[in-house]
Amino acid sequence: MLNRRNFLTAAIGVAAAGTLAACAKEDEGSGDSAGGGSKKITLGFSQVGSESGWRTANSDSVKSAAKEAGYNLKFSDAQQKQENQISAIRSYIAQKVDVIAFSPVVVTGWDAVLKEAKAAKIPVVLTDRSVETSDDSLYVTLVGSDFTDEGRRAAKILEKVIEKAGLKGPVKIAQLEGTTGAAPAIERAKGFKEVMDADHADDWKIVVTQTGDFTRAGGKQVMAAFLQSNPDINVLYAHNDDMAIGAIQSIEAAGKKPGKDILIVSVDGVKDGFVAMSEGKINAIVECNPLLGPQLMEVVKTVHEGGTVERWIKTKEGDFMQDQAKDALPTRKY
Repeated sequence: MLNRRNFLTAAIGVAAAGTLAACAKEDEGSGDSAGGGSKKITLGFSQVGSESGWRTANSDSVKSAAKEAGYNLKFSDAQQKQENQISAIRSYIAQKVDVIAFSPVVVTGWDAVLKEAKAAKIPVVLTDRSVETSDDSLYVTLVGSDFTDEGRRAAKILEKVIEKAGLKGPVKIAQLEGTTGAAPAIERAKGFKEVMDADHADDWKIVVTQTGDFTRAGGKQVMAAFLQSNPDINVLYAHNDDMAIGAIQSIEAAGKKPGKDILIVSVDGVKDGFVAMSEGKINAIVECNPLLGPQLMEVVKTVHEGGTVERWIKTKEGDFMQDQAKDALPTRKY
């Protein structure tokens, strides 16, 4: 399910570079050498976009870690469009960067460009999200979270939330999914359903589910529709905090109390999510750590020097209940 690497001919790469300029935002670092005459490592990084507070923190972590490591970073924002990411990767191949890293918008559709990277002998590292390809050698490693396990953790912490709230009777769940086709959306739904089917087949039911595209606006809009079609929803499972925060606005507009009338469990752990939790509006949060920059830079150095790394480098994360929010809030870095 994971996959890496990409390379193209110079002619196609030059054309792609022009396309990139037109359809994605790219912030290129300088090509100067480091002190003492040693050549800087040049890293081409293609980010999904800036759809959430989590993603902004992730981008900032990558940029600051690259600067601290002394790397020449070429950073591109794909604006949540796969074609922009493919154009960015082809541009990096044409520029002959040392390593390519990217957080893929969706899971499939990467084989061609990853084969181009492999042909150009440029190692590719996935960050945050996985991909599915026909050849696992197209990528070196994935630096990121176990999204399926995050879904399982969300279901297990919902058990605690329901017990604490004293909710009786059937649990009617609305699910706000992430971007359609994205690894975290697929896997967070999968992990949650695994636990639900195994342990709560008789008392839990997902009555409505739809993508909110990982955005606050999407969460607000979709939750409003949920409440019209299913006014008896008593639990919300949101694939990220931003959608949960958007949904809270619609819950309140409908005259209901988030965190009481509708219990809320979300994923990420951004500061705004903890603020909502400290106010009693979110009941629990499953953390997904966005601060991957330092780990990524270590991997880039090792890969560039010909070293070996684990196939999947997982991040360390925790889970938080509502009564932990106020104490944890001052420590949140994103």
